[in-house]
Amino acid sequence: MDRRKFIQSVGVLTGSAFIALKANAFSSPGVAETIKGKVTDGKKGVKNVAISDGFSVVLTDAKGSYSLTPNARATSIFMSTPAGYEFKTDYNVARHYENTGSKNTFDFKLQALKQNDNNHHFIIWADPQVKNKKDVKQMMDTSVPDTMETIKGLGKDALVHGICVGDIVWDNHELFPDYNAAVAQMGIPFFQALGNHDMDYRMGGDETSDVTFKKVYGPTYYSFNRGKAHYVVMDDVRYLGTEREYDGYITEDQLAWLAKDLAVIDKSQLLIINLHIPVYNQVKNNKDFYALLTEFKNVHIMSGHTHYNANNLSNGVFEHNHGTVCGGWWTGPICGDGTPRGYAVYEVNGTAIKWYYKSTGLPIENQLSLYVEKLTNQMRLIANVWNYDPEWKVEYFLDDKPMGALPKEIGYDPLAVTLYKGDQLPAGRHFVEPIQTDHLFVTHFDPAVNKVRVDVTDRFGNKYTSEVNAK
Repeated sequence: MDRRKFIQSVGVLTGSAFIALKANAFSSPGVAETIKGKVTDGKKGVKNVAISDGFSVVLTDAKGSYSLTPNARATSIFMSTPAGYEFKTDYNVARHYENTGSKNTFDFKLQALKQNDNNHHFIIWADPQVKNKKDVKQMMDTSVPDTMETIKGLGKDALVHGICVGDIVWDNHELFPDYNAAVAQMGIPFFQALGNHDMDYRMGGDETSDVTFKKVYGPTYYSFNRGKAHYVVMDDVRYLGTEREYDGYITEDQLAWLAKDLAVIDKSQLLIINLHIPVYNQVKNNKDFYALLTEFKNVHIMSGHTHYNANNLSNGVFEHNHGTVCGGWWTGPICGDGTPRGYAVYEVNGTAIKWYYKSTGLPIENQLSLYVEKLTNQMRLIANVWNYDPEWKVEYFLDDKPMGALPKEIGYDPLAVTLYKGDQLPAGRHFVEPIQTDHLFVTHFDPAVNKVRVDVTDRFGNKYTSEVNAK
């Protein structure tokens, strides 16, 4: 890949999963104008493909044709790529767009996959959050090759795509091309969600905070399909108009659009929603959001933002709040809760989904960390099982003698305390601090014990073991 040529091309590439409409596309504000077009696979029209302007959702007819009356505030029109077809990309950044030369006619061309896509994988990157070229170098030297190796390990014929759930950069939008270069190198289609550090400040309110993002990546909310899974990308960061002030909120326009988007898909599908701020505890109007999902029985939310790893079940929805690509903002190998910096790997088989967390630079088997500490008259064992959920088993052994389940506690990861606690740590970014977590498991044992082992079994039956010498 010619990286220099790629970075130069970013300035003229606009949009993601969308067609950017010309400024004069709606020449008479408030007057309805019909947009028409066709979705084809070669010369044949493709029916029941969802087309949207971000407000309305229409389906193509038997000939692949569609028409819609755009909202006066619409700035783009996009297609929800149907299952069985390739994602259109430029250097692997998702960009499903066409410029036909006619301002109110937009055609979409699909290319069929060469294999069934019911079985596929996707990778979640949360918060690469590069601030400068030094951060970029760390990302390119560590995270990118590690992800490439993981993709390679899935098999040469594996269908894999990626989703970045926000904070692509850290307020420095000039680094979007560097992130795009990383995506190009990883070699799989990548979709992007807007994070709070990807927004424009000092340009107005929430309605102007995504101008730069849209120029580079297109709409901040859209959907696509692969196999029996329906993917939705949303923007749940609301800029409050003052420098760096925001909250977690899904706008009414988005909720109305989501209702229409979900109305045209089979309710038995696996639904995967991707956004930045965790919904379960930080989105103010999450009840309105959850209300739209009640007909779906298999919903997974992918979020980032917190710089720790947590799994939550709320309202029948499984939310995966991911540890970050950047860890402690590129200052150390772990997040504030002790989760190694890394990413998540998901496998979809029909409507079934499986996953694991991949620590950057470490083998897949690295799913827990152990600490043994000497107290006054006893020893303490701390196990950090960062991707734990209630279906996991965590058991320990003292000198190979089974001792049963390890008790779960809330506390601080010892390495995170060592690396980040204090107003002078870590070097360069003193704001990073250890974060309390509930995926710690703690017990005490006699100093006479020589060896401690912990076995964890995830919800899919995969067993991981770690042991330490207690002496």
